[in-house]
Amino acid sequence: MSIPRTFLITTLTVALAMAMVATIVPQAEAARAFFVFGDSLVDSGNNNYLATTARADSPPYGIDYPTHRPTGRFSNGFNFPDIISQSMGLEPTLPYLSPELNGQRLLNGANFASAGIGILNDTGIQFANILRMFRQFQLFEEYQRRVSAIIGTDRTQQLVNDALVLITLGGNDFVNNYFLTPFAPRRRQFSLPDYCRFLVSEYRKLLMRLYDLGGRRILVTGTGPLGCVPAELAMSGSRNGECAPEPQRAAQIFNPQLFQMLQNLNRELGSDVFITANAFAMNIDLINSPQRFGLFDGYLDFSHTNKFFTSL
Repeated sequence: MSIPRTFLITTLTVALAMAMVATIVPQAEAARAFFVFGDSLVDSGNNNYLATTARADSPPYGIDYPTHRPTGRFSNGFNFPDIISQSMGLEPTLPYLSPELNGQRLLNGANFASAGIGILNDTGIQFANILRMFRQFQLFEEYQRRVSAIIGTDRTQQLVNDALVLITLGGNDFVNNYFLTPFAPRRRQFSLPDYCRFLVSEYRKLLMRLYDLGGRRILVTGTGPLGCVPAELAMSGSRNGECAPEPQRAAQIFNPQLFQMLQNLNRELGSDVFITANAFAMNIDLINSPQRFGLFDGYLDFSHTNKFFTSL
């Protein structure tokens, strides 16, 4: 997503990540590496190394990070991959383009995500030089060759098979493509229900490619309530915080189709390779009942965080 659309409140990021971890940890206890693919919601700094306008390298990004400086994360603090890594006892997953990712650090995994990208290659065309999904997969292949030079081909394959993989896509295909302007090409080409079906069919191809590249424990997040993000509220002229209806409808059409596709894929593969995380429901719960999850005036009371685990 573009910079104004993806600035996340740290407490909300923490809360959602905790809920996700509660969902995935039982399936990922044996994971020894962590790989991340997707857009700005999970980009930990790759775009800082690219000549693009989709960057998070200036304040207020990073103001609540331990260094209080921008890190390339599209957040004021930690993002989903950071907190998932912490909760699983893994080392932080570095951006693949970081020069610090070398030697033994490669064995912890890598983050390939890039802000602005989507399921479709034409999503985010206003941003130059971002790592679209085909390029993220090319870099993943390069990563495996680099690791093979350290520990050998067989051990590299085992490392990838045993790893947890997170992929987060879809939001930009709506807010930075279909809903970008009233006359966006995809909007003229598809009705909203047809567009959602098209996205799910294209997403399936990406997920099968990730499976072919060795992913066997893949966490797939749905989109959040797209009509509730501040930029969409502003564009829709919301005065009392009502979520923009059309982006909201898009998420409500897309997510069930995505989850059904993942169930079908698991049946075809004969294994629960793909793990779903319902980001829409998690966000709506937090928006509607913030105090239930320990959110008070923008702060997270950690004495309440166990409610995430008991309510899932």
